[in-house]
Amino acid sequence: MNTNLASILRQADLLTHEQEQMVVSSVLNDNKSVLVACVDAGFLTSQDLLQHLCHLFALPQAHLEHYGYAEVCQQLGLRDLITNHQVLPLQVDNHGVLIAVSDPTNTSVEDDFRFATGKQIELILADCKELEGAIRRLYGRSVNSESAQGKDITQDELANLVEVGSDEIQETEDLSQDEAPVSRFINQILLDAVRKGASDIHFEPYEDIYRVRLRCDGILIETNRPAPHLGRRLAARIKILSKLDIAERRLPQDGRIKIRLNPATAIDMRVSTLPTLWGEKIVLRLLDSSAANLNIDKLGYSDAQKKLYLDALQQPQGMILMTGPTGSGKTVSLYTGLRILNSPDKNISTAEDPVEINLTGINQVQVKPKIGFTFAAALRAFLRQDPDVVMVGEIRDLETAEIAIKAAQTGHLVLSTLHTNSSSETVVRLSNMGIEAFNLASSLTLIIAQRLARRLCKHCKKTDNFPEALRSKFNIPNDVVIYQATKQGCPECTGGYSGRVGIYEVMPFSTELANAVIKKASANDIEMIAVKQGMSTLRQSGIDNLKQGVTSFAELQRVLYF
Repeated sequence: MNTNLASILRQADLLTHEQEQMVVSSVLNDNKSVLVACVDAGFLTSQDLLQHLCHLFALPQAHLEHYGYAEVCQQLGLRDLITNHQVLPLQVDNHGVLIAVSDPTNTSVEDDFRFATGKQIELILADCKELEGAIRRLYGRSVNSESAQGKDITQDELANLVEVGSDEIQETEDLSQDEAPVSRFINQILLDAVRKGASDIHFEPYEDIYRVRLRCDGILIETNRPAPHLGRRLAARIKILSKLDIAERRLPQDGRIKIRLNPATAIDMRVSTLPTLWGEKIVLRLLDSSAANLNIDKLGYSDAQKKLYLDALQQPQGMILMTGPTGSGKTVSLYTGLRILNSPDKNISTAEDPVEINLTGINQVQVKPKIGFTFAAALRAFLRQDPDVVMVGEIRDLETAEIAIKAAQTGHLVLSTLHTNSSSETVVRLSNMGIEAFNLASSLTLIIAQRLARRLCKHCKKTDNFPEALRSKFNIPNDVVIYQATKQGCPECTGGYSGRVGIYEVMPFSTELANAVIKKASANDIEMIAVKQGMSTLRQSGIDNLKQGVTSFAELQRVLYF
């Protein structure tokens, strides 16, 4: 790492000799830049450093928000150079490239970019933290040390592609070894998705545009707009990789692929195609086992809610249900419970569609409805395999529900999911499916309804002038500080948020609730009984997270809609 700048800052009396030694040590040991090390140690602010460097090196100051650097970076396709040097091309024309740097002593920047672009290079200084944040928002976190090799595909290369040809119909799942432009473009998108922690990738054709969006922390973000005529090429390439019929464009298809992005990174994906008015829309669900957080202490349960879940998991029989809409974190909650139960003295079997996280020691089964191997069929087979714990990916029909209820009543612990909005509505849904009330009352142990809300970035969140009327409505004392997101975010987050937290409604089944179910009480009546017994509703759990500064009111409004 280059430490020359630390010496220059000391000579300019901006650092003491001891501070210089501390900065150099941080650069060598923690792989930080000199400027970031100075700021993190609190010796100087990033803005003070910028002002001093502009004066010392007679370079102008850049305001990144005034430049369309995202389009410039995509046009140049120099991801490796940008991330390695931590610089940002701001403008490009026939004569040269304007590049924002934070460390003007890094002389190799000009040489490397001049060689890569064949243009003259002009440098401009930028705030080191702003620059770091902009690069992170563009390219996300580093996947690992074995980053993708080679140059990103540029706008010009994409524009020169034509309709899909037979010479590209070849079966390969190793994109890192495939130099075809379409494959390089897909590889680039997949790497972006992994770096940014995306859960889904959407390839969407329209009449005049074609766009690619990533779902990051539950929010869809547009990342690319290739030419519309490339839609069929991209769809064909993805269908080849997922072993789907490339000639069938009239019907939806589902597949699954494991793609190797580089020698050290491979990722499983679930592929879904859908014929639309202007072509096939393709959605890839990234099934990244390594990214799953199966630590119950980090999921967002309160102490009381965590105890209820852990107590239910210790029961020898009964049924635990996770409920909520798609993408609310039900699968991670289920897998967390399975990890806690997983021990050599238990026989655990799961029926899933698909198997998203591999857990050693658990018998995981992929159901295949097309050949008649449904959830119900898998459950019947499990019950002949001497199980202790059974997990059903989803209760979709009466047959599956009846077998799961029977298993819970005959000495097995059953875990499953259901798509309902609250814990109380789950009972009504099962009853409407055709399950007898006395069977529900005797088998249900615990119902957990949940949502996922984005966490406020702890580095840049700011206080919110929360209206007095809302404080009164949600019973929030005046001395409790409410926080909101900073729109522009910081180097550590995206738009003021970083990661997500679970919001839970945990309803244990008491005798009183069981009696209410037998009497066919409404969802509202069941919820009132549960609240009287101490249950925190989703709304109350959300407000608790708001009081603790974990999330913002705007985010709760988006997720729960008060």
